[in-house]
Amino acid sequence: QVQLVESGGDLVQTGGSLRLSCAASGSIFSINFMGWYRQAPGKQRELVAIITKGGMTNYADSVKGRFTISRDYAKKTTYLQMSSLKPEDTAVYYCSASIKTGTDVTDVYWGQGTQVTVSS
Repeated sequence: QVQLVESGGDLVQTGGSLRLSCAASGSIFSINFMGWYRQAPGKQRELVAIITKGGMTNYADSVKGRFTISRDYAKKTTYLQMSSLKPEDTAVYYCSASIKTGTDVTDVYWGQGTQVTVSS
C-alpha cells in the first residue's frame, strides 16, 4: 500500500512564499516522476510542476520563474518552493507520483491535497 502525504499549505499574503512537501511511503520499489497539480474552485485540475526520476523539470507557464520543484530521493519526498505568490495561485495543491510497487506494477498515486490561499 502506497501513501502520498502533503504538507505546507497555508494562508499567505500576495508576494509571500510557501514550501509544500509530499512524502511517499509504503511498499515502494522505485519512483518515476513526481509532480504537483492544483485545482481552484470551479476550475479543472492543472499541472503545476513535474520532476522526472532523472531530475528533469517542467513547469506551467503561469508559475515559471516563481516556483521550483525538487526531490529528495532518499526521503522519497518532493518539494514545491513557491515565491512571489499571487491570488490566482489560490487552490488545493495535490501531489502525484508514478510509483513502481512490483516487478511489472506501476501506478499513479495521489495525495489528499493541501490548501494554499493567497490573500490580496
